[in-house]
Amino acid sequence: MAATSHADVEKDAGERRKEGAGKVPSPLYPQHEGEREWVPWIVPVFLVANIAVFVLTMYANNCPRRNPARDGKCVTRFLGRFSFQPLRQNPLLGPSSATLQKMGALVWDKIVHDHQGWRLITCIWLHAGVLHLVANMISLIVIGLRLEQQFGYVRIGAIYLLSGLGGSVLSSLFIRNNISVGASGALFGLLGAMLSELLTNWTIYTNKVAAVMTLMFVVAVNLALGILPHVNNFAHIGGFLTGFLLGFMLLMRPHFGWMERYILPTGSPCSSKKYLAYQWILLAIALALIIVGFAAGMTMLFRGSNANDSCHWCHYLSCVPTSRWTCAN
Repeated sequence: MAATSHADVEKDAGERRKEGAGKVPSPLYPQHEGEREWVPWIVPVFLVANIAVFVLTMYANNCPRRNPARDGKCVTRFLGRFSFQPLRQNPLLGPSSATLQKMGALVWDKIVHDHQGWRLITCIWLHAGVLHLVANMISLIVIGLRLEQQFGYVRIGAIYLLSGLGGSVLSSLFIRNNISVGASGALFGLLGAMLSELLTNWTIYTNKVAAVMTLMFVVAVNLALGILPHVNNFAHIGGFLTGFLLGFMLLMRPHFGWMERYILPTGSPCSSKKYLAYQWILLAIALALIIVGFAAGMTMLFRGSNANDSCHWCHYLSCVPTSRWTCAN
């Protein structure tokens, strides 16, 4: 193997700086040179699971048999037992509330008094209707696939599930009189993780301010839509906060090792992976907050505490009453 002089190394490095100056990808979905790209499979599994559970829910619903004639005709009756509830009962083209409860919807009374804590997980696989399901699955594909390609199925799967759980816990603390279903909390967790990943890996990105502003705009718009009636914004908020903290813990990237790939000649060895001090500090803070948050939330929930008693204005985060609609938790 031919030896390489120091001058040659510097020359080659300089050329790579010039050639690679525009190659350091900017967020939102950066893919660095030399970074392993995972083949996504957990997100497709989540997608299929959500669809399968919805089909099973509609099978159990059996609108033609269970819906009284006085409540209106089932929609798309040609689908037989898979037909939807009358639109005045469920405008999202889906099952009845009773069926959703039977299948594992989030119901405060059943969790606290009947000790059915499993509903905190099952509710994230249920959807109120076709429109609800399609909107969430499109979001899962757009956000989840690329994240899994970058960070792998273990980390993205963990963020998705734990964020869904975080959204369920916060929902149960504030919402007592309505049922809740949907993967929105888990999806907001992925958005939160994207934001914290950008912050904890701040120094390796270009155009990062624009990326932060874009992410914040997307999150703000979706949270704003959550103040409409029949939308559980507490699931969104709980999922987002959980995913945001998990991103600091699970999505750290080594810094010096990444940057050396852009300034060293091809084939030159990189130093071992190195993380910056502020990354470890953020990880420690996030770990402490998520442990305290889940412990406090679970304790309050199973003791039957009503978070609205401690925060009298928080209900406005999920629904703002107007002359056209009222809100009830």
